Amino acid sequence: MNTIRLLIMSSLLWLTSCSTDVSEYQDTTPVFTLETFFDGKIRGYGLITGFNDEITRRFVVDIDASWQGDSGVLDEYFVYNDGEKQFRQWRLKKLDANNYQGEADDILGTATGQQHGAVLIWQYDMILTVDGEDYEVSFDDTMVLIDENHMINTAKIFKFGLNVANVTLFFEKLE
Repeated sequence: MNTIRLLIMSSLLWLTSCSTDVSEYQDTTPVFTLETFFDGKIRGYGLITGFNDEITRRFVVDIDASWQGDSGVLDEYFVYNDGEKQFRQWRLKKLDANNYQGEADDILGTATGQQHGAVLIWQYDMILTVDGEDYEVSFDDTMVLIDENHMINTAKIFKFGLNVANVTLFFEKLE
């Protein structure tokens, strides 16, 4: 019986964690568009915290981004405080005025994003490697444009519906 109760509670936590309605931010400014902010060179400074809010890693990411019409490519070059380096290439598509989708080699399926006002919510499943082990996790990102050159991104990482880690990133356009 305890296993069933834990499963139900985990499912409810997962459902409530992904319930943000991005349209609530429709009237916020400045308006964030992925293809405008992520175009050119961008630098991000981030940290990863565990479920107990303990800082587990820090990193810097340099991004080279470009768009051709409604299609964009983001080349991300990560350097972590322990010396690890990582590369990810996002291939993005603007579907309409408020919706995006994206793919990358370590993303399972297709990432989806919805934007209103200054906020973009980005959700995806990913294979995350930690200490040589691969884990299938879900990300729930909230990107908030501060001004035309600065954006803050917070991400919750879920495993089995439980929030197991968080990422906080500060981005600045370099051009």
